[in-house]
Amino acid sequence: MTVPVLRIEDLSLDFATIAGPVHALRGVAMDVPKGEIVGIVGESGSGKSTLAMVIMRLLATNARITSGRVVFAGRDLLTLSEEEMRAIRGDRIAMVFQDPMTSLNPVRSIGQQMCDIQHRDHASRTAQKREKVAAALRKVGIPDAESQLDNYPFQFSGGMRQRIAIAMALLQRPALLIADEVTTALDVTLEAQILHLLRELRGEIEGSILFISHNLGAIAEICDRIAVFYAGEIVEQGPIGRIFANPQHPYTKALIACDPARIVAATRQLPVIPGDVPNLRVPPKGCIFADRCPQVMDRCRNEKPGDRLATPDHSARCHLLAGGAPA
Repeated sequence: MTVPVLRIEDLSLDFATIAGPVHALRGVAMDVPKGEIVGIVGESGSGKSTLAMVIMRLLATNARITSGRVVFAGRDLLTLSEEEMRAIRGDRIAMVFQDPMTSLNPVRSIGQQMCDIQHRDHASRTAQKREKVAAALRKVGIPDAESQLDNYPFQFSGGMRQRIAIAMALLQRPALLIADEVTTALDVTLEAQILHLLRELRGEIEGSILFISHNLGAIAEICDRIAVFYAGEIVEQGPIGRIFANPQHPYTKALIACDPARIVAATRQLPVIPGDVPNLRVPPKGCIFADRCPQVMDRCRNEKPGDRLATPDHSARCHLLAGGAPA
């Protein structure tokens, strides 16, 4: 089998708080295969962005990794020094955030910022670096790119700033791009354009994309595989078509049922998942979804389910699959 670009093994993370540690991630294990787009979906607070911050090693000072490995290009990122991580961030692993102004400096021109990214390229002159920047901007659909290099972020619309952030992330042709809710703040037209752009650029850079979103429609349109997060755990993962056609975990079924695109009759009330996410300072002893699950059994409340295979490449963390082989 092909070695994945990124492999996450039994990853657990706590945040220290005055009230006690919050167990934000628990036993997360997943692969990002080479050349594929892997989606991460789940409610707000499920741990999607926290996982991205672990991969980038951009965690808050109160975060503590309690177990696991994050293996990229044969190296465990969690064991690297900060200097070694700086050589990987931006060059080998890049990230695009929901708000492009998170990564764009408002007091430096676009050309200056994107030339700064190439600081390790000592062989190229400034003019060559600027031409590389203009080429990257053209690829993401910035019109008249050469004349835009000396403009500042405030001179672009929100959609254009997001395109610039994508161009900046892909400038060094990273092996892995993490896209964290990159279409959330955009209207539906711009969202469609950004999704189309990411698909095209994935093939062009021959890299992989970890696409984080709460939007099931965007996930279904762009991704090859999907991992469903709930309260810090992956409850189901597998090929996108198989999970949407035959979801196995009750939480995945509930998420899909709540997709507004599936509602055909006029209604004033959208479907929701009853109940609340559990307190992660004291996670439940059994299944993390038990209190909200319509198919809950006594076993669910007292025994933590393991990952079980529905098919060889499709697993779910649920007692309903007790007859399936261990994942």
